[in-house]
Amino acid sequence: MDPAKLYEALITSAGEDISRDGLKKTPQRASKAFEFLTQGYSQSLDEVVNGAIFESDNDEMVIVKDIELYSMCEHHLLPFVGKAHVAYLPKGKVIGLSKIARITDMYSRRLQIQEQLTKQIADAVMQVTGAAGVGVVIEAQHFCMMMRGVQKQNSWTTSSMMLGSFRDNDRTRMEFLQLITR
Repeated sequence: MDPAKLYEALITSAGEDISRDGLKKTPQRASKAFEFLTQGYSQSLDEVVNGAIFESDNDEMVIVKDIELYSMCEHHLLPFVGKAHVAYLPKGKVIGLSKIARITDMYSRRLQIQEQLTKQIADAVMQVTGAAGVGVVIEAQHFCMMMRGVQKQNSWTTSSMMLGSFRDNDRTRMEFLQLITR
């Protein structure tokens, strides 16, 4: 079925006149926007990483923090927005820094819950780097809580996933958490 026709039906069901000047092309625009917002389904981890894994003897923590993210709640199809902090302990390989942001974008551009997004990013970085450990923290605001339901404008949700050394070693986890709060 043509996605634009679905948007047309949705707009009409809200009581709007789809022939009104401001709405004439809205179904097509909304369809294209939804395609963009869910483009993560058409991407694979291999395509996103694109071979940007390099041998390295570095074994110190690497952190990419404040990666902005935009996703959509799978329960209400409303946005949640925030930032991700991703760290890993290299074990023979490092990943191009921009690829961590691209991995975050790929999984964010799917219908999602924050908890699952956090896990997907951590698992992906661990998979492609073979790291000794990976830590991911996401802080986000959910429009399903802000625009409807409880309507709490200033609430933030924080989720974390710690793998390997980040889970097993308190000092490693604490170093990561301290560094992302600066």
